[in-house]
Amino acid sequence: MTEIAVISGSKSDRPVVEKVLRVLVEKGVDYDERVLSAHRNPLDLELYIKETDAKVFIAVAGLSAALPGFIASRTDRPVIGVPVSAKLGGLDALLAISQMPPGVPVACVGIDAGENGALLAVRILGAKERPQG
Repeated sequence: MTEIAVISGSKSDRPVVEKVLRVLVEKGVDYDERVLSAHRNPLDLELYIKETDAKVFIAVAGLSAALPGFIASRTDRPVIGVPVSAKLGGLDALLAISQMPPGVPVACVGIDAGENGALLAVRILGAKERPQG
């Protein structure tokens, strides 16, 4: 069973994706990684969201950073957005990810902070396993 789906919007996001994957491998978390753009591959992305059994999504995206919101609008599972420093130092992506409309929650970590995105996903998985109280 896939615990975390790591999706990037472009192959150019690979350096940030590598940060995510290093942490997931270190923590022994099962993951699936894909490059699927909300703009260039919306039908493939939508199908993947529906078909994957991943419990948490990590969406790595720059520029308009539509990817995390696209995913969150199509699932009730947690979505973590990792903004990439493409133009404007990544501030454009950070703002796009953090300013989701009501009903489309996306957690947002710092610019290029793939490690924190992965660690947050691992904590979300752990929170489901721990007893409350």
